[in-house]
Parts: sequence; C-alpha cells; structure tokens
Amino acid sequence: MKTTAGRGKLRRMTTPFHVRHASAILASGGLVACPTEAVYGLHCDPLNPAAVLRLLACKRRPLAKGLILVAADADMLLPWLAPLPVAARRRMAAAWPGPVTFVCPAAPWVPDWIRGEHDSLAVRVTDHPLLAALSRRFGGPLVSTSANPAGHRPARTPLKVRRYFDGKVDVILHAPLGGRARPTTIRDVLTGEVLRE
Repeated sequence: MKTTAGRGKLRRMTTPFHVRHASAILASGGLVACPTEAVYGLHCDPLNPAAVLRLLACKRRPLAKGLILVAADADMLLPWLAPLPVAARRRMAAAWPGPVTFVCPAAPWVPDWIRGEHDSLAVRVTDHPLLAALSRRFGGPLVSTSANPAGHRPARTPLKVRRYFDGKVDVILHAPLGGRARPTTIRDVLTGEVLRE
C-alpha cells in the first residue's frame, strides 16, 4: 500500500485500487476489515453462506444472533426487507445516510445465516465514505459486524484488527474511523423505539 509521512509516522492510505481489490476479495468469498462510523468492521458477501460462516467463526459469534447489513444507498437494502409503511420509510430516509441502524421486518427469502433466529433484519446506509465506496464497488449490501472476537473490545485501528485476526482476514483497508465514540444507534423501524443508544 502507498505510504505517506505524517507526524513522524508512516500511514497507509487506501486508494481506489485497494477498494477494487477488496471488492474482488468479497466477491470470491473473502473477509475484508474496513473502518465504519465508530469502529473497524468485518465485512463479507451476505449471499455467500461459506463466507458468513467463516466470519462468524472468526468472531466466535453464534449464528442465532443475526447480522447487520450495510449499504451505500437504501435501494440496495429494500429487496431484503418486507414492505414497509410510509412512516417507516420516512423514518429511514430522515436518518440515512448516517449512524443509525434500523431493525426491519425481513423479506421471506432472507436466509437464516443473516437473520439468525429472528424474523427481522438490521440494516444501515452508511455515511462512512470508504465503506460506502466498498459497497458501491461490490454492487450491493455487505455484512458488517464489529472487528473483535466475542468478549473483546471492538478494534479501532488496523493494528488491532491484525492482532485479533492475524491470517484470518484477507484484506484490511486503512482509513480514519467516522468520528463516533460509540457504535451506531439501533432503532425499531416500525415504532422508532431506540433499542441501543
């Protein structure tokens, strides 16, 4: 990766080439670590069950919990959702792109390796430019879950990702986090209720 000097340290900078490479890795069933609004996330193709199960094994996360999908725009997510009332769609439109994840009724076809034991699906349109660029290049939503094994604090740097998952993640994209101190707010799309502040 290209490096530039800054305050006496070398910083790796992600370029469009790296985004294209990471997208190709995702398409081939690989795992990509990428910064999100608050922490580094692990990402994979949600329609590739082997990739999702590999991601869950890295995190030691039970399949039953379900996963979040992130995307560059809402149109990428709508096929994954059951039809929503107008008020719910307005609620999403007012918050996106941005650091709000909505729990929505899932479309009937959504596989259990994404939903877990739920009939709902957590989705977000990210405002992190690198994650949005990766989703756009990939051409659809991505699984997104914090980059940490169960019971450990989420990684906030590429170095921490490497320490947690050395040899288990195919690509680590380097860029600043989105500036939030905590993971995104989670809301019920039908009621607006805050499920996680």
